[in-house]
Amino acid sequence: MSLKFTYHNKRICGILTVLPQREVLFEEEMDNYNFSPAKSMKLKLAMGFNKHRIVDENTNVSDLAVFGINYLLNNQLIKKEDISALILVTQSPEHFLPATSNIIQGKADLGTDMLCMDINQGCGGFVIGLMQAYSLLEQQEIKKVLLINADVLSHKVSKRDRNSYPLVGDAACLTVVERSETPETIHAVVNMDGRGASAIQIPAGGFKMPGTPETAEVKEDENGNFRSLENLVMKGDEVFNFVQTKVPPMIEELLKIAGKTTDEIDYYFFHQPNKFMLNKLADKIGVPREKMPSNVVENFGNASGATIPTAVSFNLGDVALTHSYEVCFSGFGIGLTWAAIVQKLEKLKFNEIIYY
Repeated sequence: MSLKFTYHNKRICGILTVLPQREVLFEEEMDNYNFSPAKSMKLKLAMGFNKHRIVDENTNVSDLAVFGINYLLNNQLIKKEDISALILVTQSPEHFLPATSNIIQGKADLGTDMLCMDINQGCGGFVIGLMQAYSLLEQQEIKKVLLINADVLSHKVSKRDRNSYPLVGDAACLTVVERSETPETIHAVVNMDGRGASAIQIPAGGFKMPGTPETAEVKEDENGNFRSLENLVMKGDEVFNFVQTKVPPMIEELLKIAGKTTDEIDYYFFHQPNKFMLNKLADKIGVPREKMPSNVVENFGNASGATIPTAVSFNLGDVALTHSYEVCFSGFGIGLTWAAIVQKLEKLKFNEIIYY
């Protein structure tokens, strides 16, 4: 059983995805891996690797976020005075303190009569962020909430890690959330299990294990990947089994709560770990693969919590400005966290991809 939430008269009014201009092909990085070219190409086909978008070493979350905010303001897609809250969901904070959301607010010259909030969430971050935004909109003083899902985890993944580096991507997604005049009900469910937290982690660099020359030393693991304790490490088998066993019953439970059948959902916009995992998940849930887009990693890379709104921008584009859809959002991974929302995606005011 999941923790359940219900919201009324709330909507997403627009999504802006900010991607780095720098695009790198899988073949350009194969020499980094302790793997033959033939085996690397098999890996590419099995996992759906093709290319990914990654920032340069000097670009951080606030750079992507402020670029996106300025685009929204300059194109009159949102007004400064309407932004009552800024929620940043990231696992790429620029400092231990202050909060990166405050840095973004200052760099974007937003008003002081607003709430800034950092949420430390990864793969489930879009769903968790939406839930927080919907909760804030219960307050009459809150006009619109700017939800930003942003990560630049390429800074923390070893370039010689063939398990993680080919799939990692960087992005910022800005989702504007507001009240709706349409009497729609939104249903959400959430689960977390910290007993599995070590399945995806960066072991060193925090207060428990501060960074030292020793933690920065790159070593080879038993599978031929090279990384340091300051790099992201993912136990792929554990994560795959977690997703395949925990997510399908959660979706079944959520649809039952919402009074929907699997066929009544137009799109399942799920977190995008890789194409292989999503195709298996679609089969397990019993939905057509075309209803669960899996093309984000092969085109842009896995940018953690930003993959869900990126999938909306990439797969619906301008069509979302003239059509409404019944959708299921689901995020799962780091934490361990698995969560989902069923809601109407009403006609959007904007749904774009821009490049930083």
